Amino acid sequence: MSASTTHTAFETRNNLDEGQRDLLITRLNKLLADSLDLQLQAKVAHWNVRGLHFLPQHELFDQLHGEALGWTDLIAERIGQLGGLAEGNVQTVSARSSLDVYPQDAVPGEEHTRRVATALSTFAGNGRSGIDFASEHGDEVTADILTEITRGADKILWFVEAHLQG
Repeated sequence: MSASTTHTAFETRNNLDEGQRDLLITRLNKLLADSLDLQLQAKVAHWNVRGLHFLPQHELFDQLHGEALGWTDLIAERIGQLGGLAEGNVQTVSARSSLDVYPQDAVPGEEHTRRVATALSTFAGNGRSGIDFASEHGDEVTADILTEITRGADKILWFVEAHLQG
């Protein structure tokens, strides 16, 4: 089997149907790309934020990076548990991520906050869609993992958006 015809790369005794696992692995690899992109976007914001609220934004973006790092690991490990290959090199992430490209320009902290909030919202929405997809394909374990990730993304989105309010 070549990687281009199937996404199941490793033998496993996981009793989910191989066809279902292939579909789940494909979906999870797309979310993996988003998660890796989100990590980098959080770091770009962390490094480049300036302005009156520099310190709390700088720390918040670093916290998001740490959270996204954990989400990335959960997603990649689930791919492996399903017998798949976690596809996370920079070229693959660049081609697959559904997040808006994070501009690299000098902008005020509030603009970084807006950009990060948009990326988080997209990521959380894709997580919610993945929960439904996993459930529809008989994989409540993946749905549970994605619920945990989406819960965390929603929580930190709340923190980020609080910086945009009055």
